[in-house]
Amino acid sequence: QVQLVESGGGKVQAGGSLRLSCAASGNPFTAYELAWFRQAPEKEQEFVAFISRNGGSTQYADSVKGRFAVSRDNSKNTVDLQLNGLKPEDTGVYHCAARPSGFPYDSNARGFGYWGQGTQVTVSA
Repeated sequence: QVQLVESGGGKVQAGGSLRLSCAASGNPFTAYELAWFRQAPEKEQEFVAFISRNGGSTQYADSVKGRFAVSRDNSKNTVDLQLNGLKPEDTGVYHCAARPSGFPYDSNARGFGYWGQGTQVTVSA
């Protein structure tokens, strides 16, 4: 198992930046693929970004491409999400999630069984 704890959320004006971080503990960090999801009030959870176990492969939702960047530091057991050019529609609770690597998943947005508690991002116009 792996435990995940997010940090770095806050309130910013449109156009601003934030850096979210997720610290993992438990089983070897490199055994997991990681992703970020977000949920806005009264909306369904939305996939944001994915990163492979060694960081060599990433994927982003169309809505954040070119603005957000996901990275991981396997020596520190952390995965970060850099949020640039923030828009009010980016507001929501951001969760990091993990899934074991080495399985034939059909999507980089599914199969995540381990979740952090989330961190709030609020973007004002």
